[in-house]
Amino acid sequence: MKTNKLLIAATIVSSAALLQACGVGEASHSSAAEIQAAIPVPVEVAYPVREDIFATYHATTTIASDIDSPVLARAQGEVIQLLVEEGDRVSQGQVLARLDGERLRLDMLAAKANLNKARKEFDRYSDLAERGLVSESMFDGLTYDVAALQATYELKKLNYDYSEIRAPISGIVSSRDIKLGQNLNANSVAFRITESAELVAYLQIPQAELAKFSVGHSASLRVDSMPETEFAATIVRISPTIDTRSGTFRATAFVDNKDGYLVPGMFARFSVSYEEHEDALTVPTDAIVEEDNEMTVYVVADGEVTRRIVTTGISENGQVEILSGLTEEEEIVVVGHTGLRDGSKVLANKLALDTMTG
Repeated sequence: MKTNKLLIAATIVSSAALLQACGVGEASHSSAAEIQAAIPVPVEVAYPVREDIFATYHATTTIASDIDSPVLARAQGEVIQLLVEEGDRVSQGQVLARLDGERLRLDMLAAKANLNKARKEFDRYSDLAERGLVSESMFDGLTYDVAALQATYELKKLNYDYSEIRAPISGIVSSRDIKLGQNLNANSVAFRITESAELVAYLQIPQAELAKFSVGHSASLRVDSMPETEFAATIVRISPTIDTRSGTFRATAFVDNKDGYLVPGMFARFSVSYEEHEDALTVPTDAIVEEDNEMTVYVVADGEVTRRIVTTGISENGQVEILSGLTEEEEIVVVGHTGLRDGSKVLANKLALDTMTG
């Protein structure tokens, strides 16, 4: 509406000027093109600004946990107690569930009794062996028997300990795969534990971009569930080989998730910053006009525009870096390029900074 009012006002002023130039009672011989050229074109303008700008690469992938472990039942038995549920945080070694281990306990006690009996016999013969009253071979046999029974007891005790299902790592219980009363076989998956304080993402990068990336580059990501929130990430590994099927190499990024807002399996949009130009001269991307394979801007001075060829650099977040062809003291057209050419009259309106930067 503001632009229409400016255009109407400019038209009235220009038409009056043309009539006055013709004189009272004289016929106007000005062409439509001349009249149109004399009418100032309403445009919005702004000055270039100095700011730090980053060259970034954009990629999409699914984030996952780098620490994820199934919890296996080491012994066979019926589930008689569940001590944790999905979503609970557990520590390494914590008991998650118990199986009916009564048979295993009795086996352990029997092995312990046999071991104690053998030890007493060994102690009794030790004194006799020192005095040479028993043969060396007999005493050696007793020694081996005690060692074998000790190993048997330790094995039975270990099997009994396995009636308690324990967490192999610290983390969050992401799934419970057993129920009370269920009879488990050895090596059945009982739980799954995931550590989500630090997540991982694998980015497939075109090989043409390989030289731009290195370990330590910072990155950021957004997810659909929280589109306004930006999360930090860091490139920690870069594969030295190229996938010949896709022509890409794999870069591994770690994502800081100490607050727990992100969940493994989320689809994320990554931006990897691989180059920074400090205090760069930048203009809004909308100010750049590509004509005949040349990047140009329209510079405003004394109510007229001049077409200026510029050299551009990094483009990011609605801003583009100007390497040459423009200074920060020169005002440029951001909105209203259509129909402009060298010498076009314009009616300039200053574009607000927040509008210019998007």
